Amino acid sequence: MRRIVAVSLLALGVAVIVDARTSPLQHHHRVVDESQGSHPAGAGTGNVVSGLPAVAARGPTAEWVVRENGRAGTSAWRIEGRQHAGDLEGFANLVSAVQGDSVDLYVSTVATSFRVEAYRMGYYGGAGGRLIWSSAPVTGRRQSSTRFDDATNRIEADWQPSLRLHVDRSWLPGTYLLKLVGSSGQQQYVPLTVRDDASTAAYVVQDSVTTWQAYNLWGGYSLYYGKHGTKSDFAHRSRVVSFDRPYAQGDGSGEFLNNELPLVSLVESLGLDVTYWTDLDLHQHPERLLAHRALLSLGHDEYWSSAMRTGAETARDHGVNLAFLGANAVFRHIRFEGSALGPDRHEVDYKVAHEDPLASTDPAEVTSQWREPPVPRPENALIGELYECNPVKADLVVVDAQAWEFAGTGLTDGEHLHEVVGQEYDHYVPGPHTPAGVQILAHSPVRCHAHASFADMTYYAAPSGAGVFATGTNWWIGKLGPPCADSPCVGEVLTTITANVLAAFGAGPAGLQHPSSSNYAELPHAAHPGTSGTTPTFTARRTSSTVPSRSARVTTTPLPHHGVTSTPPRSR
Repeated sequence: MRRIVAVSLLALGVAVIVDARTSPLQHHHRVVDESQGSHPAGAGTGNVVSGLPAVAARGPTAEWVVRENGRAGTSAWRIEGRQHAGDLEGFANLVSAVQGDSVDLYVSTVATSFRVEAYRMGYYGGAGGRLIWSSAPVTGRRQSSTRFDDATNRIEADWQPSLRLHVDRSWLPGTYLLKLVGSSGQQQYVPLTVRDDASTAAYVVQDSVTTWQAYNLWGGYSLYYGKHGTKSDFAHRSRVVSFDRPYAQGDGSGEFLNNELPLVSLVESLGLDVTYWTDLDLHQHPERLLAHRALLSLGHDEYWSSAMRTGAETARDHGVNLAFLGANAVFRHIRFEGSALGPDRHEVDYKVAHEDPLASTDPAEVTSQWREPPVPRPENALIGELYECNPVKADLVVVDAQAWEFAGTGLTDGEHLHEVVGQEYDHYVPGPHTPAGVQILAHSPVRCHAHASFADMTYYAAPSGAGVFATGTNWWIGKLGPPCADSPCVGEVLTTITANVLAAFGAGPAGLQHPSSSNYAELPHAAHPGTSGTTPTFTARRTSSTVPSRSARVTTTPLPHHGVTSTPPRSR
């Protein structure tokens, strides 16, 4: 049994994949679906990310993505120097925009002046971003006015706009970091997603802004904590949070740097046919998902509205593939209200059903957890598995190495990928809500709050032919790519698995080519007594396609989930 070890990108403070050896991107000249046998000149020469093995299968590519990532990038998008909370911060009146939109920025700073640098995030030869626009200097001023709703503990910035930027044709679809740069070295981000509402790209990358906002403690209040005298606790948390305020985490970027950027960089390094939106855009126009082949949910995609949930289920039932590349997805049920700056700027989540004003009038929209009353819709009905606990740190243990997702990895059953499982994890539970034929690819012993269990990586083929893949761990995206302390490298293995999934999902309904078969009955279902949740040794293989009884029950109770983020914010 090998134990493959990696050094996380996050542990090294590296937010993107760096130092390309070669860059075949410039040889691509059109949209090509390699999974269906068409290859442009120069394609198939290997992954352009340094140190990664050649990708055996590549999904459909797009000329504009290839051409864009062939342009010169820069690392100047990074925050440099020691920063102090409140010295420079801002937010935008939109979470996403299309070409032709104007975006207002609200900025507060102790600097006498500041400028804005807009970076499109991608691959760019390993640099991670490209500068596409800079503002003229803007006079700085400290803005401290806030609005506080004591009924819901909602806090927001009551600021005046500082400048307006125009999203013209040079702003291609993608995730952007607007870097605020103060005259005395202050630096901070404002994220902005640029979308293309007419896109029919194979892949949609979804920025999880509802989850970023849920954990946002700006002003002392999030959906987890709120001020109580000199302390902060869950009882005094916000029941409604506002997008009309800066993000306190990630130097203003929310959770983008840790939980999303490495996947964005990988997708663009492969030149894939991709477009971008936020989960708020899925809420507002769920029907647009039907124009695409695959939705990519990233590292921490916890907060979903009814429209989001129904939209994803409808798309799956029409053959659209779903990839959940994190854990704890679709766990919290939310709804939206408007703010002074526009519609859907207030995110509502009471967490406790009887506190929600809709408890007696509209039970389907009560913002308890999705699996809980008054209208339970457990998330495993969509994902194939459900959130169980945090925090953990454990090896990912392969149990079905012959599955197509592992092609080209050289993995064998029982093999360990060092510390891939964390900080939150998902678990497969058979039962009436679980889709038929869920195939467990990795079944990793964990111990969380003295509770022994397993974290699972799963795949199932829906009756429509859609494929649904779930990593079951928050740390998947953060460990994509080098550097690694040992060879073979966990990052290389995870990148190969991810590329296999992307190739299959980009070709169309993946379940038609890759049907799933249940192997739950062959696996251990209780961790070895007394284990620490790290490395009980076992070997399993899939020998039967029998689906376990839909009436089977495994009882699981999610342990408390009060504001434990999947990755820590950048230290200051």
